[in-house]
Amino acid sequence: MSNEEPGDPEDKPIENEQVSGCAKRPSLVELISRIRVNENGWGPVDIPANFRSLPYQPFDKSERIFKIADWSGRDDRRYGGRAAQTNVFGAGSQYAYYHDDEDSMFQMVDTQKVPRAAPLRGHRLRQIQIARRMNQRERERRNQSQVAGRFGNRGRDAWFALPALSVCCSCINSLTYRKSAQWRQYPKYAHMRQRFDNRSFPQIKPRAPSVQIKSTWEVLEEFELSSLQKLNLPSMNDGVDVPNEQYGSLEYYERSYDRITTRNQVPLMRINRGFYTVSTTDDPVIERLAIGKDYNVFGTDVIIATLMCCTRSVYSWDVVIHRVGNKLFFDKRTASRIDYPTVSETAIEPPQDEGSSINSPENLAVEAMYINRNFSQQVLKMDEEKYKFKNPDVPFAEEDGPSSTRVASVGYRYRHWNLGNNIELVVRCEHDGAMLGSDGQTQFLTIKAFNEWDSRFSGGIQWRSKIDTQRGAILATELKNNSCKLAKWTVQALLAGSDYLKFGYVSRIHSRDSSKHLILSTQQFKPTEFASQINLNMDNAWGILRCIIDKCFELAQGKYVLMKDPNKPMLLLYKVPADAFNEEEDEEEGASDGFEDGASIFLNCCCMTLLLLQETQQRNGVTSLNCWFQL
Repeated sequence: MSNEEPGDPEDKPIENEQVSGCAKRPSLVELISRIRVNENGWGPVDIPANFRSLPYQPFDKSERIFKIADWSGRDDRRYGGRAAQTNVFGAGSQYAYYHDDEDSMFQMVDTQKVPRAAPLRGHRLRQIQIARRMNQRERERRNQSQVAGRFGNRGRDAWFALPALSVCCSCINSLTYRKSAQWRQYPKYAHMRQRFDNRSFPQIKPRAPSVQIKSTWEVLEEFELSSLQKLNLPSMNDGVDVPNEQYGSLEYYERSYDRITTRNQVPLMRINRGFYTVSTTDDPVIERLAIGKDYNVFGTDVIIATLMCCTRSVYSWDVVIHRVGNKLFFDKRTASRIDYPTVSETAIEPPQDEGSSINSPENLAVEAMYINRNFSQQVLKMDEEKYKFKNPDVPFAEEDGPSSTRVASVGYRYRHWNLGNNIELVVRCEHDGAMLGSDGQTQFLTIKAFNEWDSRFSGGIQWRSKIDTQRGAILATELKNNSCKLAKWTVQALLAGSDYLKFGYVSRIHSRDSSKHLILSTQQFKPTEFASQINLNMDNAWGILRCIIDKCFELAQGKYVLMKDPNKPMLLLYKVPADAFNEEEDEEEGASDGFEDGASIFLNCCCMTLLLLQETQQRNGVTSLNCWFQL
């Protein structure tokens, strides 16, 4: 600062004198002359020489500047997450080294804030937690394997080879080890494997074959079901009736059963009528037709439908084949249960009970047979005018049927198909009832029944609460659980030429009692339309039957057995001795002779219930069953 007193500008001009410690003050004209005009824009034209070598720290006007030095760069980050210290405008970039051409030194700077990811919660958080636990268990498993390997056992089961180690004993009792991989690998505890939802996997038990395989039987052929699904025999015409070979009489359907709902449900009655289960070789009509030269392949609708739908089957079954000259007979054993409808055969978790349990596969089949036979007779108009075929009398009634038992309303039609390659097939088909159409013509019915045994199993739905509003869902569930049975019923209706399929929905009154049932509803379909709904390909069904017939005609004369493998998707063709199954015929001779009445089937269901009650009372310390017999 100058010490000169103000007021003497004329004595000492500023432009001509030096001020102590300061440079000479330029005049206004000189200052204006030094200003450089930027013709291409605004701002300074050039950087002063004394500022060219100094670094410049860029900043954002909206940024909060609260630090002298920036030590939070990429190479010296001290904090993360919410406490991370970052510069939103490119702090420290002037010191960064970029090994690139001079033309590419220009960089775009993104000043937008990066959106922060939302915190994990709910299902995604549980997934990550489960993954962390699994990784921790895997690390523990590796550590355990290393401990066991130090003692000379380095196999997969090295941990189980050291039960004497204290570390092993402590881990076995721990929850972490029980959920580890070693626990699942140990065969003794294989049944304790669990899924993520803490439900055990269904352990499918090995099924027994439908017939005992003898050491003298010889396997001739194996049919893979996957290969049979590729066969087709298109352009098959509808069968024609064999002239003058229609027998029996049919009662008319009671239409009031079409209006049944859960509000007016009807109890299933026990109808004491006899049903014929005569095999192919015991049928006198087939025996008479086989003498001629017009037909060479014979069977019943149940046996032929079983062969045509074999690709859907899971349980084991068997068919006896007789090759006599140029004739072929598809027959069944005396003790065979091929006539009994299966229950939940194709379900994801089929019935696994054994012994005297009412929910075992064998007892469920007996119950289903009891329901079907009684339902097919209850829905008919009893003691009224019947529809009579040309031959009202059943051909095998006098020989086999007891005269005291009333014969069920069943009509028998022998129908013929030409499968090509000189194969003339004759099948004995059945109708369960008849009804008058809108035009007054008689229409034939095939009447079957679905049975609900326990809605808690096999992925079922409670029928009483859903059948009035969601009948389609119940039918879809039945199709999933009983795909093979529905296909066989549809094929039987198509072979017989039935106009309609009548289905009844029958449920147990109580899930623990298999002898009392209620009719909840009925439903009607045309067989051809229902076949398309259940994805039943009749061209494939005829192709499977033609393939089996062709193979059997290549065999020598004799007796054979075609059996579905109980645990594999394949059919096995055995060569058996001529006297095979004679013991079964001797044991069954005089007992039923192909004739079963409703009382015998009802007695079987009562016996199953009796055994269940006996087991329950024995557990409770009760030995008397007089109260049950009074029922």
